Amino acid sequence: MSESTTTPQARVSISGPGLTKPGIVVLQSLLIALFAFLEILIRHGVGILTDIALLLAVVGGIRLGRKGTQYVTAVTPPIAFAVVVFAILLLLDGIHITRLGLDFLSALSSAAPYLLLSAIIGWAQYFRTR
Repeated sequence: MSESTTTPQARVSISGPGLTKPGIVVLQSLLIALFAFLEILIRHGVGILTDIALLLAVVGGIRLGRKGTQYVTAVTPPIAFAVVVFAILLLLDGIHITRLGLDFLSALSSAAPYLLLSAIIGWAQYFRTR
């Protein structure tokens, strides 16, 4: 009997070269939308789960993206977050301008530190690889 030895891999191995730019946009947008929708539906506001999803979206884009996709990885999360939160609040609040505006600004302000941190991580990766 022969014994085979396997070495554990410390890094996640993906087949192929990685995600393209549209793939990163879809991945990040869906991840942020899922957590934001659940948290707004349950808590009636954005909280720590959505903030962690923002950071995971950036790190996932960096780890899973092809070479040359760092710009999209840095730019997409804040835009996706703003669009998704606005759309969710529009569906839940309706077209009540003052309530929609206040809820939207409240969501942006509660996620501001994590939006800033995710932007710093994304742009640092972009300029480091450039």
